[in-house]
Amino acid sequence: MGHEVIFLQANSKIVGKIRNIIFDLGGVLFDIDYHKTADAFKDLGLKDFTQLYTQLKQHHLFDELETGRISAEEFRRQIRDLSHKNLSDSEIDSAWNAILIGIPDRNAVLLEKLQNEFDLFLLSNTNEIHERAFRGFEGKNYGFDKIEDHFNKVYLSHHIGMRKPDQEIFMHVLKENNLSPHETIFIDDSPQHVAGALKLGIRALLLSKGEWVGDLLSKYMKEEAVRNNH
Repeated sequence: MGHEVIFLQANSKIVGKIRNIIFDLGGVLFDIDYHKTADAFKDLGLKDFTQLYTQLKQHHLFDELETGRISAEEFRRQIRDLSHKNLSDSEIDSAWNAILIGIPDRNAVLLEKLQNEFDLFLLSNTNEIHERAFRGFEGKNYGFDKIEDHFNKVYLSHHIGMRKPDQEIFMHVLKENNLSPHETIFIDDSPQHVAGALKLGIRALLLSKGEWVGDLLSKYMKEEAVRNNH
């Protein structure tokens, strides 16, 4: 599913000026690699880890971690049960955090520019283990002293008890900030999350693998300008 298809699905319902942009974090602003964490867990004995966790689907254990319904301690306990090994906390956390690569400098530059034109929001399915890890990147990359500095508000799933693609999390962000869906762009790299936002009339864009979010936004803005001039 390319973002061109999503444009066609959404365009017929869109009216109004773009005022807000909601970004996903992992895979959009923060580089991640699902294969690295799968390989790391395989090394720990979970040979079928990709049956439990991928970009498109995941075991309920990960849903519960991402919504804060279970703690990091309970997550680790269940990973030990699945692996049938007495893995240490650090072994599990290291494998789980292997997915996190880093924040490209150009993304900080992009956000600085966009802050002058739009209200920006971050909406991420994440968890307490990953949050501690990605906070460790703050201050180590250009412009990313603190992630919150770049957004009007940051929404992390495990803090609010909701996760994408459920419509309640999109409704929560829209309502709390008094945002019109037709004036709001949402960018994510997972098609199921984009589909969830589209159902509410949000201008949802799918970021393709290998595509830079800045290029996707630029292309969409140019196409929007052409549409508005007709």
